[in-house]
Amino acid sequence: MENTKTNNSRAGIMAVIMGTLSMVGCFMVWSCLSPLAAHIAHAFNLTISERTLLLATPVLLGSILRIPVGILSDRFGGKKVYIILMLLLLIPVYMVPRVHSYGVLLFLAFLIGISGTSFAVGIAYSTVWFPPERQGLILGLTGLGNLGSAVAALTLPRIMKHYSFTTVFDVLDIILVVLIVLFFFCKEMPIDKNKTLKQALSVTKDPNTWYLSVFYFLTFGLFVTLTTIVPTILGGLFKMDAVTAGLWAATVSALCTLIRPFGGQAADKVRPVKLLKWTFIGIAIFIVGICFSEHSEVAMLTCLIITGLIAGAGNGIVFKMVPYVSKGNTGSVTGFVGAAGGLGGYFPPIILGFVKQHTGSYALGFALIALLAIVCLLLLWHKYIKGNTKLVND
Repeated sequence: MENTKTNNSRAGIMAVIMGTLSMVGCFMVWSCLSPLAAHIAHAFNLTISERTLLLATPVLLGSILRIPVGILSDRFGGKKVYIILMLLLLIPVYMVPRVHSYGVLLFLAFLIGISGTSFAVGIAYSTVWFPPERQGLILGLTGLGNLGSAVAALTLPRIMKHYSFTTVFDVLDIILVVLIVLFFFCKEMPIDKNKTLKQALSVTKDPNTWYLSVFYFLTFGLFVTLTTIVPTILGGLFKMDAVTAGLWAATVSALCTLIRPFGGQAADKVRPVKLLKWTFIGIAIFIVGICFSEHSEVAMLTCLIITGLIAGAGNGIVFKMVPYVSKGNTGSVTGFVGAAGGLGGYFPPIILGFVKQHTGSYALGFALIALLAIVCLLLLWHKYIKGNTKLVND
């Protein structure tokens, strides 16, 4: 019995390590176009709207597929799903630097979006080994896989500068192959082979699934939006070169990710609802700050970084609540909530690009995000504060 517990503990630790590392690799792929946006825009002669559409496109498929991929992870196991996912990514990643049509590039960007489903797989694979009282911390640690966006912003422009645009995508393919090989040495997660699709989809009947989806639409969507749009904003407003803009994008992304476990750990000790209230208030305040910072590089960077920190903590807080929605269906709930978060990162960059092209400013687009934060605050108040619903016990 003791040996079984020890083996499961070791398997759980390995699951967290490999789930996180694989998410880092997949998130590098998911966000690979953003730090290279200036080069791509010049090569294909893109308008601001075409550029932001291209950058947002990977988010679309990565968001929608989180639902079936989360369900498949619960049914067949995260290890198998992770390996298949990374195998499917190898071809579109290889093809990106070898096409000469914007339409084909847009299609490849859509296929690359498969990498965004890694979040649903990683959460299901890593958390199943641990008891509920440790879920906040484990979810936060696994969520560190989001650092892949920061790693991409930090390294890919440098690889292109010292080697070539093609080399960037060859390196990404090599990383995926290494991760696939390492995964064969990991243990598969415990699964319930008798679970039906109807049971997996039962989470849609729980209102908490949809409330958490709206909250994550804001917090994770904001993380994705900032990671995607920061290089474009800094390059366009302040004429910052691609490497420096990538460094700042990496800083925002890294801080947003690194604070996530602290948000999850804080939610282990304090009722998550109380923390979310201040999260939504903070986001609204500093997003308004971004609206008034288009002529000050220091003010813009300050507001972007603080917004990223608050959103990152919010990600950890929201996902502390996920395992309590439907016991045994963590992958399914993660799929729905994660899909909402991904979509939260799809629409804003497109809207921001459209607003910028037609008004000459990003202010109105960011004002809409601040409005969403206020809506989330009102929903939180109605359901969990005034309504006194307790999804997670104090």
